[in-house]
Amino acid sequence: MTARLLIVGPPGAGKGTQAARISTAFGIPTISTGDIFRFNIANETELGKQVKAIVDGGDYVPDSLTNALVTDRLNEADAASGFLLDGYPRTTDQVRYLDELLASHGHALDAVIRLVADQEEVIRRLTKRAVEQNRVDDSEEAIRHRQEVYQRETAPLARLMDENNRSAAPRPVREVMIEAMISVPMKIPAMVAPVAIMSEVKYCLAIGNRRG
Repeated sequence: MTARLLIVGPPGAGKGTQAARISTAFGIPTISTGDIFRFNIANETELGKQVKAIVDGGDYVPDSLTNALVTDRLNEADAASGFLLDGYPRTTDQVRYLDELLASHGHALDAVIRLVADQEEVIRRLTKRAVEQNRVDDSEEAIRHRQEVYQRETAPLARLMDENNRSAAPRPVREVMIEAMISVPMKIPAMVAPVAIMSEVKYCLAIGNRRG
């Protein structure tokens, strides 16, 4: 069974931990734009040189360059039967590009996994960690700002992708929004949530494959 997945969640919701476990369970690579940027910069690829010049100048990497880097990574052999995207897409243009890219190969996202955590509790936990680890740039104001940016810019994209794929799906179940209710700090949920998530995703994929 293939699994082409996307995971989204606010900073501090434990997305990295959940992504690692889901990736292992499905035997697919986790693909994050941050890792892609760092790899290409470190290896001085042509795209990496462009990214470095932009980042060093204090600018945001444009969608066209980000899309090109993600396309290169998705074309690698280990992503042929599936992947878990983390940190991409982040804009409506990237959503459109990803849909078109996958469709050009006869594929589509199978599920969007959305982690949900209480915002005030996340802020409290991240603020405490910043103090303990002496992260001077992680003030409560900065942490709260990142939470607001996620709610304003990223969370709506997950809903947009769900709506787009429901209207254009070649099979009855193409993309399913799954909300993993994560209480913070993560103790018991760290063990329970991945099981619930993977169970739901596998169920949705099984239904889609059986009908499609």
